[in-house]
Amino acid sequence: MSPVLLFILGVVFVALGIAVSIALHEVGHLLPAKLFKVRVTKYMIGFGPTLWSRRKGETEYGIKAIPLGGYVSMIGMYPPNKDDGGVRPSSTGMFQTLATEARSMAHEEVGPADENRVFYKLPVWKKIIVMLGGPGMNLLIGVALTAVLLMGFGAATATTTISDVSKCQVAEGQTVDPESADCRPTPAAAAGLLPNDVVTSFDGKVVEEWGQLTEWIRAAAGREVAITVERAGTEVSTTVTPVLSARPVVGSDGLQTMDDEGQPLYQDVGFLGIGAKTELVPQPASTVLPMAGENIRQVAGVILNLPARVVGVAQAAFSSEPRDPNGPISVVGVGRVAGEVAAMEEIPVESRVATLVGLLAGLNFALAVFNLVPLLPLDGGHVAGALYEGVRRQVARLFGKPDPGAFDIARLLPLTYVVAALLMGLSALLIYADIVKPINLFG
Repeated sequence: MSPVLLFILGVVFVALGIAVSIALHEVGHLLPAKLFKVRVTKYMIGFGPTLWSRRKGETEYGIKAIPLGGYVSMIGMYPPNKDDGGVRPSSTGMFQTLATEARSMAHEEVGPADENRVFYKLPVWKKIIVMLGGPGMNLLIGVALTAVLLMGFGAATATTTISDVSKCQVAEGQTVDPESADCRPTPAAAAGLLPNDVVTSFDGKVVEEWGQLTEWIRAAAGREVAITVERAGTEVSTTVTPVLSARPVVGSDGLQTMDDEGQPLYQDVGFLGIGAKTELVPQPASTVLPMAGENIRQVAGVILNLPARVVGVAQAAFSSEPRDPNGPISVVGVGRVAGEVAAMEEIPVESRVATLVGLLAGLNFALAVFNLVPLLPLDGGHVAGALYEGVRRQVARLFGKPDPGAFDIARLLPLTYVVAALLMGLSALLIYADIVKPINLFG
C-alpha cells in the first residue's frame, strides 16, 4: 500500500474517532437530561446548515455541515425575567439585549405542558450531572481506549535483544564518521557485539530484563566484565569495559530530568553503546487507571499554562523558532500526526494502530479536561453557574431570606461571546501554525 494512501487512512481513522467522541460527548448530556424529564428538542453533530436529520419522539437528531463540535438543545436553559415572568428586560442596552435574545430562544418552544420540564427548574445537583455528562463520557472513552491500548496491544517494553550498536564514542548531540580517524570504537563495537544479539548474562549474573542490564552497565565503568549473548542460536562470550560517559538522567516516567532552570541533567556513568529492541507487551488491568491519570495530569498541565504556550506557538509560527513538541495543536495537527504514523511502513502495523488508539485516548482526555474549565460556553461554565446558584440559595436559607431562585446564567452571555471569540482565535492560530510550522514528533 502506498505511503500516501496510508497517510490518508490514518487521517480518516482519527477524524472518524473524533466525530464519534463528539457524538458520545453529546450523548453524555442527552441521556441524563432525558432521565430528568427535561425536554430535549435537538441533538446535533456539527454546526451550520443541516445535512441530515430525523425526528424521533420529541427530539430531532441530525448532522450539520461544519464538523467542529455538537450540541444538545434543552428547553428553558435560562430562566425568564424574574420581575414579570417574561423574556423582555426592564432596561435596554447591548448586554441586556443579548440576555433577552437568549431567554427568548430558550423559551420559544416551551409549551403549557412543559412547565416542569425546563432545564432551569432542575435541582442544582441534576444540572451538574447533565453538564458533567459530556466530559464524563470523554473520560470513559479515554479510559476504555487506554485499556484497549495497554491490555490489548500492550506497552512498548525494552527486551534483552540488542537493536543497534553504536560505532563511535561521541559527546551528546555530536556525530562522527565511523570511517574517520576521529572514531573511537564504543566498548560494544570493540567487543564485537551485533544487532539482534540477545544478552543472557553480564558480569556473571543472569540478565532477565533490559533495565536491570542498564543499571549493571552504569555501575561497571572502567572495569572489564564478562558478557554472554545468544547469536543465531549459539552462545557467544566475550568481555567489555564500559567507559565513563555523561548520560541523561531519566526519571521514573521515562523522560529526561530537568534542573530548576529547565536544563537537561546528566550524570557520569558506565556506557557500552548498545540499544534495546522494544516490543508490545500486554499489561495488567491495574496499569490502566494510573496511565489514564498521567494523561489527564499532562493535559491539565498544558491547559493551566495555555497562555504562555499560545505565545510560544505564535512566536514559532511567525519566526524561525521551533515548535514545542509538547505544546497545543489543532485538529489539523492531530490529523497530520495520525497520517505520519500510519505511513511509517518501517514500523509494524500493530504498533501503528496502537499509536493511533493512544492518540484518540489522549484527545478524549483533552476534550474532557478542557470542557471542565469554568468559563462559558464550556460545560465547566454551566457547572460553575449551578454551583453559584446552590451557594446563593444556601446563604439565603441561612439568613432566613426568600429563595432567590435559579441563577440567570444568561447575564454572563457577554463574557461567553468574548471567550468564544478567543477560542475561535486560538483555533485559527493553531491551525495556521500546524500548516506553516508543524510539530515534528518523529525527528
